[in-house]
Formats: sequence, structure tokens, C-alpha cells
Amino acid sequence: MNPSIANIRRDYKLHALSESEVAADPFTQFTIWWEEAINSQIDEVNAMTLATATKEGMPSARIVLLKGYDERGFVFYTNYQSDKGETLAENPRAALVFFWKELERQVRIEGTVEKTSSEESDRYFDSRPTASRIGAWASPQSRTMESREQLEQKFLDLENQYASAPIPRPPHWGGYLVRPTRIEFWQGRSSRLHDRIQYSLSAGAQWTIQRLAP
Repeated sequence: MNPSIANIRRDYKLHALSESEVAADPFTQFTIWWEEAINSQIDEVNAMTLATATKEGMPSARIVLLKGYDERGFVFYTNYQSDKGETLAENPRAALVFFWKELERQVRIEGTVEKTSSEESDRYFDSRPTASRIGAWASPQSRTMESREQLEQKFLDLENQYASAPIPRPPHWGGYLVRPTRIEFWQGRSSRLHDRIQYSLSAGAQWTIQRLAP
């Protein structure tokens, strides 16, 4: 073991989290923390780890960006033909993790996944910068390519094609909604005695709040 890595430590002392003080439902609690994170001017506050697994159980994780949330769940957008898209097609379950180190906080989300409606995907696609919309057409995400030049040439060709025409949303690109069944709010505390408050969704669609050992 590399001792310089093993000796990296930080004691967390900024905040506390009590089950008697959190909101009754996790979306309200997420909004409280989200607004505090926004006000803290955290860089790319909407960056989150998305973890998926194949039907055989092989896990995979990557960073994606949260593009919306409401009482249904949490939304991100991607290429449906990417590795994550194909994995979600065969195993529509996922986990999300936000880590806001400036606030010494994590939010862990687990649940089922479904595609957003075409209308919702269209609205978001149309709001994107022109280059991002062209990029969604140009990139065969997760596929092997001969060279960087091949990708850039494809982008230029599409840029010329849509120079004076609307850019439609590719049929292979759109949104996913993660509907949570469990959300954990983690607050770093001193001596590694962290606060962990978990919301679990019951069969009756009611949220149960529990404290977990750190």
C-alpha cells in the first residue's frame, strides 16, 4: 500500500443532520440541500455518478449531469445506443451519487429507470446550444472510431447540413428518469461518525425515514 495515499485524511466538521429535523419526504430534503449547494457556488453542482449493471451483474459507472428533478425523480439525457443506454434497456435500474465536498455532503439515490416522453426530450434538446445538438448527431457514442479526425469531419458535415435548417432531435437520443426507491443523505461528521439519513419507499408509496450507522 502506498503510504502517501493511505495517510490522506480529512475531519468533517461543517454541519450535522438529524432525523428529527429533515423534511418528511426526500424531494423536499433534496431541494433544501440543492439550494444550499447552488448558493455555495459549487463547480458543476449537477454532476453526478450514474451506476448501472448488466443483467449478469457487471457494474459500470460514469459522471453525467442532472438536468431536472421533481416528485417523479431525477432526469439526465444521453444517447440511447451508448453503453449505458444499452445496459439500461436490459436492466432498467440505476444508482446516482452527488458529492458536494465543499459542504461535506453526499446524496445517494437508487431506483428504477424509464425514458422520458418524446415531448420532454424534445424540449430539452431544443434548449441546447447548436454545437451540442450537432454533436448528438455526430457522435456514435461508445462505439470505436478510426480517428479524432473522423469525428470532427462528421461534425463539420452536419454543421453545413443544418446551417440554415432546424436541427431535429436524433431518434437515438433523449432523456431518462430515475424513479427513486431509496435516497440517502450523508453528512460528514468528525471522527468518521457521519450522519446518514435514509428514505425508503414502502409498497404503499410511503417514505420511511431511518438513521444508518456510519
